[in-house]
Amino acid sequence: MNPGLQSAPRARAPRQYFSAASPAPVLPGPGLPHDRHARIAARRSFVDLKHQFMAAIETLDGMRGDWLRRQVRQAHEPVDLWMLRGAVFAALESQDEYSRRVRNDLHRVLDSVFPDNGELLAFGMRL
Repeated sequence: MNPGLQSAPRARAPRQYFSAASPAPVLPGPGLPHDRHARIAARRSFVDLKHQFMAAIETLDGMRGDWLRRQVRQAHEPVDLWMLRGAVFAALESQDEYSRRVRNDLHRVLDSVFPDNGELLAFGMRL
C-alpha cells in the first residue's frame, strides 16, 4: 500500500448478535397463574399415580417384580405408567384380598388421571 494515501479509519457498524425481532421466545415464559396451577395439579396427579403403582408392585418377587419396579421408577410421564398398566394388572392376578384391593385402588387412580377411557385431558393428548 502507498503510505501517503492512508485515510482516516472508517467507523464500522456494531455487530448485531440478535435479530431485531425474535419470532418466538427461546424459553417459554412463566405463563399465567392458572397455567402454573394446572401444571402443578398435573404433576401432583402424576406423582400420586406413580406412588400408587410403586405401592401395588412392592410385594412382587422375582425378575418380574424387579423389572416392573425399574420400569415404574423410570417413568417420567403419565403415559409411561399407562403403558405399564397391563403388565402390573397381570402381575396382580391372584385373587387374594390384598391384590384385589390393590387392583381396585390402581383402577381408581388411573380413572382419575385418565378419564373417559384413556383421554389425557390435563396434558392435551389423546391416547
